[in-house]
Parts: sequence; structure tokens; C-alpha cells
Amino acid sequence: MMNVRIKWIENAMFVGESGSGHAVIMDGPKDSGGRNLGIRPMEMLLLGMGGCTAFDVVLILQKGKNQISDCQVEISAERSEEIPKVFTKLHVHFKVFGKNLKNNVVDRAIKLSSEKYCSASIMLDQVAKITHDFEIINSEN
Repeated sequence: MMNVRIKWIENAMFVGESGSGHAVIMDGPKDSGGRNLGIRPMEMLLLGMGGCTAFDVVLILQKGKNQISDCQVEISAERSEEIPKVFTKLHVHFKVFGKNLKNNVVDRAIKLSSEKYCSASIMLDQVAKITHDFEIINSEN
């Protein structure tokens, strides 16, 4: 079981505490009564999904003895105009850095993450259309 705790601080500011002992401040924009001092809750969902899939891709590539030096994930999201303003489209762009990386190997790692391992993206895929692409930045050294 996983547990978290959310505590209201003031106005639109909350502190989220994870069961693993970490905390994050969430706050709304000024036009919603916040002070714009923290991340938005919907941004947290995207960060969680990005972290989940990046973790998978790096681990899969490392287990395959690939020489990976960095992995960056950029996610762009579209939301519904009506309330609830759920995500409707997500695009995940991977930048994978390393030496002698092959397109088919990186593509396979991304597919394994999105179709089998990343709980966050598989869950969000139930409500939003998720697309992926990637680029490989091979280094000489």
C-alpha cells in the first residue's frame, strides 16, 4: 500500500508528504488565491509520469548494457476546456544521450515502458491519447 498526506497551509497552498518521507509544496496561481510559490497538482501528475517512464527507459537500457549517459523527458499536455479539465492528449519526447545507441533499442525500451512497466503512463493512457517520440544524441567519447 502507498500512502500520502496533504496538509493545507493557507489560501491555495498545500504541502504534500509522501509515505517515503519526502515533501513538496503545491500552490495555485494568484488569480485563484495562491501565491504562485509551488507546483500545480496537475503538473505533479506529469512529473510523476515523466519520472516513471524515464526510470524505466534508463533501467532497460542499462540492463541491456547500453552506454547511456543521460535521459531527458519532455511532456506536452492538452487539457479539456470543460471541468473537469482532464488531460486529453499527452506527447512524450525522449532525449537519450550515450555512445553507440541504436534507434531500435531505444524505441523498444520506450515501448516496454509505455506498454508494460510505467504504471503512471498506463493509467493516464486510460483518459488521454499518449504519443511518444525520441532522439538519440550519440557522443564520440
